Amino acid sequence: MSDHIPFEIQSEIMNMLPAKSLIRFRSVCKTWKSVIESSDFITGYSGQHQHLLVRYIEGEPDYVSIIVDDDTFPRQKVSVTVPPFVDMFKYYRTTGTSHGLLCLYTDHMAVIWNPSISKEAAAVLPSVPDNQIYGTVLGFWVCGKTNDPKIVKINCMKDLWGVEDVAYVHWQVEVFTLSTGAWRSPYSSILPRNSIRFSESQVVVDGVLYWLGCDRIAVYDSRFRSYNLIISFDTTSEEFGEVNLPDNLAQFRASLSLYKLRESLVMIEHHYGANDLVYLVWIMEDGVPRTFAKLFTISCNVSIVSVRGFRKTSEPLIDFQTHPSSASIFAAYEPYSKSISNVWTDGRNSSYFVYSYVETLLLL
Repeated sequence: MSDHIPFEIQSEIMNMLPAKSLIRFRSVCKTWKSVIESSDFITGYSGQHQHLLVRYIEGEPDYVSIIVDDDTFPRQKVSVTVPPFVDMFKYYRTTGTSHGLLCLYTDHMAVIWNPSISKEAAAVLPSVPDNQIYGTVLGFWVCGKTNDPKIVKINCMKDLWGVEDVAYVHWQVEVFTLSTGAWRSPYSSILPRNSIRFSESQVVVDGVLYWLGCDRIAVYDSRFRSYNLIISFDTTSEEFGEVNLPDNLAQFRASLSLYKLRESLVMIEHHYGANDLVYLVWIMEDGVPRTFAKLFTISCNVSIVSVRGFRKTSEPLIDFQTHPSSASIFAAYEPYSKSISNVWTDGRNSSYFVYSYVETLLLL
């Protein structure tokens, strides 16, 4: 940049550049380094393009690529290495994304990772009281006011079917804040009912975390019935709540999964049609009580198909096989023309998992 350009204009231009370019530009001069590393610039910076982090698993090790979600999809992609904190473990899970950060975790450790600038921070997970009975569910978000990454850890029963009296089920909830590096109790004492069981499917929308779950209620003669619901966690008040589902989705036999489409909560129902597996895509509408409207149906004339996420254009991202012994294919699905496009395959029988994010300088 020319010295004749006002510094305010230089700062505006830098704010539109990719995160990796800004990391390099810190070496240009002390002034640029000071600006790029300032808290105001880091807080105000947001990348111009949405990215898709694609994790594809075929035995060991896993492979991770970043794809730019624009007109070049899926040609513009680069391979990345997951943080060494989790790469040393054979198996890790991804909780979710928030403000350009991802949260990966194993049984003992959670890692908050910024793939745009290859920075990460680790948090040791408190031990589970009895890992034969209790399991761990995590939620992850970045505080919209402070840009402070946080994790909520929930110790809950792995299986409620064998428990006759849920009064003996004890929840344990703790919140981790990166700025303090410590775990604490949540602000609110309102916890989920003992009869609720969590799934690991989690998304964050407008400052609220959502998990799929099921609740078990007594019917008669010591028999129980279960139904699906959504558990919410307000990241400001740190209070749990519930979102009831329409009858057709609340039925326990309904197979569901949660996703985020732009800034809306989306639920996918796995529905078995006459000849193949059909996915019904539902979006949660605002209102009291909250309702779900059907967006579209995903129906592919292929052997095996799984929905993995969405592009910013709202196109579902799927992986499929044309027949059981063929290589897996990763592609975008156009729900109205029912066409499959932008195909990408690594030539192996992999399972693909997709997480969308926008570049950030958090953790710099």
